[in-house]
Amino acid sequence: MKKLLLLFVLFSKTALFSQTVLNSLPLNLNFLGKTQILNAQDEKSKDIYVFTWDNKNVNILKYNPSLFLANQFTDSIKPETSRDLIGYSISENKKPSLYWSSHNYKNILITVYNLDNKTSESLNFDFPKNHDYIISSFQQNNIFYILAKEKDFEHLLLYKFEDGKCVVKMFDFSSFIFKNERNTQISFNALIKYFPIQKVDPDIYTPIELASSASKMYVIQDHIILTFDNTLIQTQAFDLNIKTGEIKEKTFDLPAPETPLRTTNSFYSDNKLFQVKANKEFFLFQIKDFDSGKGIKNYSFSKNDTIPFMNSPFIMQIDNNEPRQLKTTEKFLKSINGLPAGVSVFKNHKNSFITFSGFGEYSDFYFSFNSSTDSGERVPYSLSKAVYFDAMLSENLSFAKDYQSRPLAIDNLFYFLNSNKGIKLYDALRLKDFYVLSYFDSGSQQFVMRKFTDGPMMQDNGNPIINKSQFSKPFSFGDIK
Repeated sequence: MKKLLLLFVLFSKTALFSQTVLNSLPLNLNFLGKTQILNAQDEKSKDIYVFTWDNKNVNILKYNPSLFLANQFTDSIKPETSRDLIGYSISENKKPSLYWSSHNYKNILITVYNLDNKTSESLNFDFPKNHDYIISSFQQNNIFYILAKEKDFEHLLLYKFEDGKCVVKMFDFSSFIFKNERNTQISFNALIKYFPIQKVDPDIYTPIELASSASKMYVIQDHIILTFDNTLIQTQAFDLNIKTGEIKEKTFDLPAPETPLRTTNSFYSDNKLFQVKANKEFFLFQIKDFDSGKGIKNYSFSKNDTIPFMNSPFIMQIDNNEPRQLKTTEKFLKSINGLPAGVSVFKNHKNSFITFSGFGEYSDFYFSFNSSTDSGERVPYSLSKAVYFDAMLSENLSFAKDYQSRPLAIDNLFYFLNSNKGIKLYDALRLKDFYVLSYFDSGSQQFVMRKFTDGPMMQDNGNPIINKSQFSKPFSFGDIK
């Protein structure tokens, strides 16, 4: 995923972070190119687990809910070295398990760790022969799930891994009708092939690239929500019940304006669907109740209007060049016209922070004649364009100017990582009202845990990241690769 470095680099004042070093301990990690860190919380006991590994060992640190080290286990890695970690689970008897996938995603090695007697055992799981690919994986209630596609069939398979057993549920989409932007019927398989399903992590700001995706996946308690915005007419959504395997279809129509709209998208958050539609003349935004489909709020602006609820300037960035501000709504709409639109919502306490955006990538090639052939060598390249602005919704879903003097915990965490670019190995965990960042300090060979809360970051000249346009949003903690 391309990383967007925004205006915060213009600021160089020393900042005081709302953060605390919780603990640190010496840790010897080798072969950092392969090393990873994973934070996990036992959703029942609230214990915290940290897994770190290299080409020799896996280190498991267990902390109690007060984040004091309660247990530690170092186990050798053998067959796992040629695999990728894709998830974890925690059993009823407090044994954590790690799931290591083969590179072709046809087989999973499950390693179960017993921290009390410092032992481990491994189990093998082979996907069925008709297995095609993994869409995403996630943890819920200490259980590990894999959502996968099976070849030749119009359905998805959900694999549930718990206590060394695997249960499979099938979600059949063969009876539902799907159409493309030309209103031509297409198959479910074709839809997710051309618009791959992307999982959204609600615990961080959704990157602009992900927000612009046409097919999204959201995991909530015992449900998977799928949304498809591959047409310009409506959002087609599906509620997948993890327990029963039942599917419910929901459609959310968008109004037809006087002039054709070029781009549309949606975002699911807190049982509401946020829809956006735009062209070079108009910008439409709607909030709807996900269960009933009824409209809650509607906003419409033309190119000649001033958007009153903006909490950042209009920003445009071409590839990795320096971002620049767009002065008017007309210039913003002209820049977003033709790009895949995006809208994302990040809820913190009672307020919701929204980013309206457009993002597109262009791929091409040129011929380099600095080669041994007469015709030259074809060299591929790609360019990206991102356009966006930020806003804030209050508890009653009305737009409000963000006059807060305290940045959010996630802002502080992002700023810390951007200010300490030597930190290459890290993971973050969102708890009730703060974040825990775990990282490896290669200089001191220390494993460090920091707590980030909402709070002031300024020392003298004001908060350098109080405006969301002034810091980077490149970090992702949700998926394990």
